[in-house]
Amino acid sequence: MTRPVRVLVVDDHPVFREGFAALLSSIDEVEVVGTASTGVEALEQAARREPDVVVMDVQMPDMDGIEATRRLLQERPETGVVVLTMSEEDGTIFDALRAGARGYLLKGAEPDEVVRAITTVAGGGVAFGAVLASRIADFLAPRPQSATVTPFPTLTAREHEVLDLLAAGLSNGQIATRLFLSQKTVRNHVYAVLQKLQAADRAEAIIRARDAGLGR
Repeated sequence: MTRPVRVLVVDDHPVFREGFAALLSSIDEVEVVGTASTGVEALEQAARREPDVVVMDVQMPDMDGIEATRRLLQERPETGVVVLTMSEEDGTIFDALRAGARGYLLKGAEPDEVVRAITTVAGGGVAFGAVLASRIADFLAPRPQSATVTPFPTLTAREHEVLDLLAAGLSNGQIATRLFLSQKTVRNHVYAVLQKLQAADRAEAIIRARDAGLGR
């Protein structure tokens, strides 16, 4: 008989964490070996409990789930991580993937979908909610790009960099962190980009940037 998948549940909200752990414990294919409420505690529990899969929230005190995933997989690369969060932002999704997560679901997903994701990741596969999978596929699809002409030549180097990160799905706050700028400075750059591209709004600028091959 195949043994259950050993799971560590990480979430800073005690009601959700314990309720979710209890739900998983009622399923034959899963064995909950521990819970954690912070990123630091997740690393400690993972080292002690040796789970097959960690179900990881993103927003947590002392260390967020993205950084916890990155550090966890540096120490235990054989562990699968399924991010379970409220965030649908592209920046968060792709940061989680870059950190090494192999599953990404939104809170509110049906229990059977969560269990499928856990068992799939435990088996070495990847698992995403249907909506997220479509967005990821769209993001990774080839886009036309000129090999000889630099897109948007009116932009400064910094504005081009900001547009590239916008096209990658990052928020102003995430861009500010990535480029070591203030959010006010990032807003000014975004405004300048919209003016120079004569884009009606941020969404139009992102579409045009992705069509030009940015955001990869």
